Amino acid sequence: MADGRDAMADRDRGHRAAAPASWQDWQRWAEEADWADWRSWLRRAAATDWASVPWPADPWEQPPAVPDGGIPLTLRAFDEDELGEHLTAVWPAFRKWWRDGANARPTAGQAGARLDEHMPELVPAWRRLTETLDDDPEAAAALGLWNPPPFLTGCSQAAVLPDGPALIRNYDWDHRLFDAVTARTAFTGRQVLGMLDCLWGLLDGVNDAGLAVSLAFGGRPQVGEGFGIPLVIRYVLETCGSTEEAMRTLRRLPVHMSYNVTAVDRDGRRATAYLAPDRPTRITSLAVATNHQGQVEWAPYAAAIRTVERQQHLQALLDAGSGTADVVAACLRPPLYATRFGEGFGTLYTAEYRPAEGIATYHWPGSVWGHSLERLGARSVEVRLGAARAPGPDESPGGRQP
Repeated sequence: MADGRDAMADRDRGHRAAAPASWQDWQRWAEEADWADWRSWLRRAAATDWASVPWPADPWEQPPAVPDGGIPLTLRAFDEDELGEHLTAVWPAFRKWWRDGANARPTAGQAGARLDEHMPELVPAWRRLTETLDDDPEAAAALGLWNPPPFLTGCSQAAVLPDGPALIRNYDWDHRLFDAVTARTAFTGRQVLGMLDCLWGLLDGVNDAGLAVSLAFGGRPQVGEGFGIPLVIRYVLETCGSTEEAMRTLRRLPVHMSYNVTAVDRDGRRATAYLAPDRPTRITSLAVATNHQGQVEWAPYAAAIRTVERQQHLQALLDAGSGTADVVAACLRPPLYATRFGEGFGTLYTAEYRPAEGIATYHWPGSVWGHSLERLGARSVEVRLGAARAPGPDESPGGRQP
């Protein structure tokens, strides 16, 4: 209570800080908060004048800052034996993020111990990847992704049964911070195909057992002891063969922030897990998730990100019996499609994973990029984020050629 009184006193004395005025300012505000200490977080939140400026402009409206031709983004596809070159190239930038983020980073020994305790199946691959980065102890710690810096995303996802099953999701983030790599791997012997993040973690993906999984931020500011969510998604796809197994695994894994993980398997069984660092995992039968966990707990963020509207829109599509092509098409339009690319927040891709076929298709307005667990498709694709272009006759949103 003393912390609350101190914050109120600061406000009454007119010492409240201005709220973030742009998405870049919002990200910096989040990074500078001492997330490890809830009292510090309370003081910082209460000392911010949320009414001093409008919340960052609606990310689902096109800003004038995007060039007429859009922002170019090149995505690449790799097999596992090609990942060493990728890791070597991205490690310097990732190391800076790892060092500069809030909270204390673990040592290599601490990260390895947490992996051995919670994800022992990944330890051999972790050691091999560490060797790729010259056995750098800092790289070993970062690859363990235990207690990484806090980070926030948007995202919408739905497990669709008509014309499926399929897991369809929008990934909303800053294109300048996006790895833009899909990879086909077999780190533990199981084939996995998905979009990389945090060196070898995954944002979403599908495996050869017939399981597809994706993540969305859970819309809560709390930070605790645990793994970064991309490594959790990697682990689930490496070790689980069904939605039931995925949910059972998610119940026991510690995570450092709140996330929503949706899964669907080849038999059409689907579920969403609400993960958090400060309370037990909640397993639901929901087929749709955006950026809150049942109820809104961080109102300013929820309003800015339009999480409730997006979830209601997706749920209405499923309730109406919409098939995969219709849901993909809806993901390429507002209110699901975010377009403030110039300000660091837009839909970077729409993914369509088909667990029964082992196929991954990535969609943009006017472009489709397909792969399968059997073989990768085109090794690169360039898209123009925010470009005004209608799909051509061979680029329908439902396409899923590998």
